Amino acid sequence: MGTNKMSESVNSKQVKKEVNGISTEVVCTEFSNYIFVVLTQYGKVGTLISVTSDSRSNDISTPTFSTKVLLGKDEPLTHVCAKNLASTIAQQAGRPILLGLALKDTSMDSIKQIKEIIESCKVW
Repeated sequence: MGTNKMSESVNSKQVKKEVNGISTEVVCTEFSNYIFVVLTQYGKVGTLISVTSDSRSNDISTPTFSTKVLLGKDEPLTHVCAKNLASTIAQQAGRPILLGLALKDTSMDSIKQIKEIIESCKVW
């Protein structure tokens, strides 16, 4: 019997906190070519969104991001939340983000608290 080696080690962190009285889970996993982040208040992945840095922007000081719903509800609010939540990650990690969103509360206060949770579970 040979030894079983994984070709790529995966760095992952998980945090569970209350956000405005709602149990919220954040799971951040780093892969070599992207960061996978799940933000859920339902206990499931929810809508899957690809968030990439928009290289067409000439102004580096204000990066822009493109979002594309891969699976789930393709609504304007989904894109707004995804850009808001993933912008910090994308700027720091320098890689595309795969974002799973299943949120009951999408108020600005909740989004701000969730961003803080993401920072505490940083893997990039």
